[in-house]
Amino acid sequence: PSKTSPFVRHVVATLLGIYFALFCFGWYALHFLLQSGITYGIMILTGVEHMHKYCLVVALGYLSFCQITRVYVFDYGMYSADFTGPMMVITQKITSVAFEIHDGECVKEDQLNQGQKLLAIRRMPSLLEYFSYNCNFMGILAGPTCSYNDYIAFIEGTPYRHRDLENKGKVNGKSRLNDPSPNTEVIRKLATCFISLLVFLSVCKVCPVERNVDDDFIATTPFYAQVVYLYLSMLTTRPKYYFVWTLADAINNAAGFGFNGYDSNGLPRWDLISNLRIMNIELATSFKVFLDNWNIQTAHWLKRVCYERCPYNPTAATFLLSAMWHGAYPGYYLTFLTGIVITLAARAVRHNVRPYFMGSPTLKFVYDVITWAATQIAICYTVIPFVLLSVGPSLKFYRSWYFCIHIGCILLAIALPVKPRHLRLKEQQPAIQPSLESTDSNSNQKQKIKGWRMSLQKKL
Repeated sequence: PSKTSPFVRHVVATLLGIYFALFCFGWYALHFLLQSGITYGIMILTGVEHMHKYCLVVALGYLSFCQITRVYVFDYGMYSADFTGPMMVITQKITSVAFEIHDGECVKEDQLNQGQKLLAIRRMPSLLEYFSYNCNFMGILAGPTCSYNDYIAFIEGTPYRHRDLENKGKVNGKSRLNDPSPNTEVIRKLATCFISLLVFLSVCKVCPVERNVDDDFIATTPFYAQVVYLYLSMLTTRPKYYFVWTLADAINNAAGFGFNGYDSNGLPRWDLISNLRIMNIELATSFKVFLDNWNIQTAHWLKRVCYERCPYNPTAATFLLSAMWHGAYPGYYLTFLTGIVITLAARAVRHNVRPYFMGSPTLKFVYDVITWAATQIAICYTVIPFVLLSVGPSLKFYRSWYFCIHIGCILLAIALPVKPRHLRLKEQQPAIQPSLESTDSNSNQKQKIKGWRMSLQKKL
């Protein structure tokens, strides 16, 4: 920013992004501009009160139309490149901006939670800023999604003014407001990409997912071996996602985007727009932990746009929105419908069973081992239709397992009920209030002490 103005940076980022899109997808890249242009017009014409709803419907509808066309027309014709992949990210950005403008200009501040206050947009973006955010070269092909305020702060070179970082950018009392070098983090992430790609190319053919629905395999393989093979075959599909998302993160970091302050040891964090945490995924001991560390930016988008705002059954609504956003393959809907059942069961087990295992380190270790194995198998069981895509093979797999996890999760959700979300939030309020009062009193006490010190210094 000290050498180039934000205007120049917006122009260059947008033009390079459009060039990359045209190079990869040809004239189908015009859908990116058309989707962005239509929704910007909606924002201008409809006003802030209802624009977020209209933008969600139009952006998601346009995306769904393109996905259906690609799957059922182009895949069986002359062109099969997935130009809808970038549109999925642009849809997230369009809807995020619409909701954040609505929060910033239409909703009272005391009605927003802390995250919504931080991300609220207080003015309408210009057309150039809007297209730069949606179509910049760093994220046009593989994302990840970021907040509009974070992107503008990066373009203008003022991330510390946007985010109230811990310790105000100080570590051990020393100011750390300088821009750290991303080189070390970029090299580390590129190494992760190389390893992920090597693993994927080495093992993806060894354990094909399609073998899970092979008639001979089902007929001749013991059930315990089918469980092990399911885990191994689904495990081999993850490295390609590790490769793509880590590479996208590294590209943004190399451009200087993604700095997220310093950790407690004074080391720079470059995880502002990271999309996954590999070790947390592989060692997850609950369905929620796995989802919280997989496709992180999409999870944030679903939470901000749907889960936090849906008044009734937000879990089911969020899974439904996720399925619609992912595409037109029936396997996606089977995955997310199964995910609803497993999420409810996992929540019930955690609330009702987990406390009995927290009494000693040994019991906790046993609980962690059991829940790790259960989580990994449940994830594989849930996600296999996502990989198989079609209804026939997916239902064939579930029939070979006698729908056992579906049935077990439904029984657990019924037998171990959990209080509704709004009641749990009400119960948390009394616990939060004393903490806030204590914090306020401590803050007032510190201000008084600071005032006494200043008065003594003046007298001296």
